[in-house]
Amino acid sequence: MKIGLSIYSLIGALRAGEMTVTDAIRWIADNGGEHLEIVDFIKLGGDDGLLEAIVEKADACGVEISAYCIFANVLAGSQDDCDREIERVYGEIELARRLGARMMRSDLAEWGRPPETNVIEQFEADLPRMVYACRKIADYAKRYGITVTLENHGTYINGGDRVRRLITAVDRDNYRCTLDVGNALCVDVDPMVCVKTLLPFAATIHFKDFYIRRDDVVVDEGRWLTTNFGTHLRGAIVGHGDVDTVGLMKLIKESGYGGTVAIEFEGMEDCRVGSKLGMDNVRRYAQLD
Repeated sequence: MKIGLSIYSLIGALRAGEMTVTDAIRWIADNGGEHLEIVDFIKLGGDDGLLEAIVEKADACGVEISAYCIFANVLAGSQDDCDREIERVYGEIELARRLGARMMRSDLAEWGRPPETNVIEQFEADLPRMVYACRKIADYAKRYGITVTLENHGTYINGGDRVRRLITAVDRDNYRCTLDVGNALCVDVDPMVCVKTLLPFAATIHFKDFYIRRDDVVVDEGRWLTTNFGTHLRGAIVGHGDVDTVGLMKLIKESGYGGTVAIEFEGMEDCRVGSKLGMDNVRRYAQLD
């Protein structure tokens, strides 16, 4: 396995002006990252200089740009709106190609939706539009040898069964999964069950950790998010929270998976501390028998 970092993990330092994007790439390399994911909060469209600087810095540091991760929402509005969003995603694929990324994660719906809109009946109603969009996006990406991935992400298209259902319906060899080991908790699903369900479709894996609380009294100013069924989650350094990250790595190793693993840090600690410890811990877990 190749251990690395989603640049999203360093968003706190980037937004505070404490490091530039190229500083972040150097930091990842200096702290043991073998690859990195670029995320679209870094605005590359129309900024050729920044894109070229990212590619040059990654090459100079010997760090692979493994994936480009974007937000998209093909479910908002009419079919015409959907087609316009697909066209926009084509442009993002062009950016992924220029970055040299072999994968692009594309969401399909907004992250946080009212719980009443996240029911299975709505998912089944939306499935034909999602399959239509994903096939067009995957077919466009295939000309560049890019694999498009669907992450189990947010409060709607999440959980092993829904993601597996969509990927198998799309039925494209370059349409697979970014398997996030912690995100299933956002829809109140056991991470172990989700990982077992999606491992056969995993093109890359995200490792994150959460503190899990079920009592409303714990909710304060501590960046808690609430699941569809009222559980409270807060980002943790990988290995410090309540997710069985050691057990999940054991399961992943037993499956024979040998691809990229990207740490996502979303906790309250300094992002550099959380990111480094997360990479170090996952590397240790991968070496355990």
